[in-house]
Amino acid sequence: MALFTLLLVVVALSAINMLLMPKPKAPKPGALQDMDSPTAEAGREIPVIFGTITVKGLNVLDFGDKSIYSYKVPA
Repeated sequence: MALFTLLLVVVALSAINMLLMPKPKAPKPGALQDMDSPTAEAGREIPVIFGTITVKGLNVLDFGDKSIYSYKVPA
């Protein structure tokens, strides 16, 4: 009988705890100025890059596979 009473008290306290727990708030979407994604605007300069470099605010229309391929050319 005591075990059943203890189990009932634990279940009741768990239910009360879940009801009184604060609800998580949904994250607010960031402003458009906070986004750092590529854009495509007419008239904007497109940099020509040789080598490996990170360019922020790049004017991108399309990009393909980012893998590196090695080719052997017969001599």
